[in-house]
Amino acid sequence: QVQLVESGGGVVQAGGSLRLSCAASGRTFSNYVMAWFRQAPGKEREFVAAISRSGGITNYADSVKGRFTISRYNTKNTVYLQMNSLKPEDTAIYYCAADTQWLNSGEYDYWGQGTQVTVSS
Repeated sequence: QVQLVESGGGVVQAGGSLRLSCAASGRTFSNYVMAWFRQAPGKEREFVAAISRSGGITNYADSVKGRFTISRYNTKNTVYLQMNSLKPEDTAIYYCAADTQWLNSGEYDYWGQGTQVTVSS
């Protein structure tokens, strides 16, 4: 089992920045691909970003490319999501996820409880 705990959400004005953190425990962190997803009210959960086990490969949704950066520190068992130039449409609950495989779907094995991000206009 892998336990994931997100933090860093909050309320920010449009154009502002936030950094989300996800602390992992329970298994060897470096064995897991890590990802961020989000779900806005009334919408389906959507992929935001993913990072490979070593951190050498990243992937982003088109909607966040150039504004968000995913990173990880395996020595700290933590993955981050730096969010810049935030827009009201980025408002959502953000979830951290982990899996041993690089997936092209949302079928990650482990999920955190989520952290709310609200961007005011």
